[in-house]
Amino acid sequence: MSTTSPSLPIAVVDDDQALRESLVWLLESVGLATHSFGNGELFLSTNSSEYGALLLDVRMPGMSGLQVQQQLVDQHAALPIIMMTGHGDVPMAVAALKNGAFDFIEKPFNHQQLIDVVQQALGSAALHRQSREQRIMLQERYQALRPKEQRIVAHVAEGMTSKEIAKHMQISGKTVEVYRLRAMKAMGAANLAELVRQAVALELVPPLTADE
Repeated sequence: MSTTSPSLPIAVVDDDQALRESLVWLLESVGLATHSFGNGELFLSTNSSEYGALLLDVRMPGMSGLQVQQQLVDQHAALPIIMMTGHGDVPMAVAALKNGAFDFIEKPFNHQQLIDVVQQALGSAALHRQSREQRIMLQERYQALRPKEQRIVAHVAEGMTSKEIAKHMQISGKTVEVYRLRAMKAMGAANLAELVRQAVALELVPPLTADE
């Protein structure tokens, strides 16, 4: 069985030692590094950013899985959480999903189903990290623009023509074109449409709604 090898391990949090050991064996058998914790407090004492995904039991002595999840939400942790539920815990799992959990899986586990869900969570986390890194890079490029170039990027995204921008900023149309082309090059935008998408991603203008 082939799998992607993530750089970050999977965290397993469950008070059942036999189950923890079984999950560690299963995940490591497909090349997924794993760290296990007997309760939520132990896991929360670590840095959640060091893990690629979290398998979290809903019902545990001390802090419940929902309470652990809420602490991670409060910390703005970007960690995909897969809730592990026993019989009758589905309403709790649904509550976890509403609070941002990636998925839930019922005990006893189907091994392949659990591996598939974990790999999907890892893929989702990788995409999220990539998107966050791209946004940071975009923000850095925008901040490096001159103030007038920044204003022109925003005005272009608002739908203003070069003539309207020139009048609004009290500069010549040629200057607008020079600044716009310079901004596009610095932002890595191949065309105006891409520049507009970047401006929306940077929240310089609100995104279009379906009826616009």
